[in-house]
Amino acid sequence: MQVTFGELKAFLEDHFPQGTAYGTLEELGDGWAEMKLEVNDDHLRPGGTVSGPVMMGLADVAMYAALLGKIGLVPLAVTTNFNINFMRKPAAHAAVWARATLLKVGRTMAVGEVSIYSTGMEEPVAHATMTYSIPPEKHRP
Repeated sequence: MQVTFGELKAFLEDHFPQGTAYGTLEELGDGWAEMKLEVNDDHLRPGGTVSGPVMMGLADVAMYAALLGKIGLVPLAVTTNFNINFMRKPAAHAAVWARATLLKVGRTMAVGEVSIYSTGMEEPVAHATMTYSIPPEKHRP
């Protein structure tokens, strides 16, 4: 692991403040990260469930955290592909959790998956796969 939990949390808060709208970093390991979103009325769609875009944002920020935890604080690592399957309806006012796991990290690309859970439910409510582009060393801070 290249970055500590504290370093990554501070980086996200200082350099990616809009990311905190999609959750907070709860845990970080070698190649994985967990984020939690306390759901409120702003996150709900008609029908009383967490909206798809909110879960997509949570998944994307969780994957970004997992990747930066592995490769270091590389701000220009960006999403190049994102696919999500919504499998069950999350509870309206229960926190949702995302666990991002890196499947492969190369020199210029990383592939990972994210499972999203609603508090109180054992099965995931959504599953995402994504690819990130990693900038070459010469373009890193």
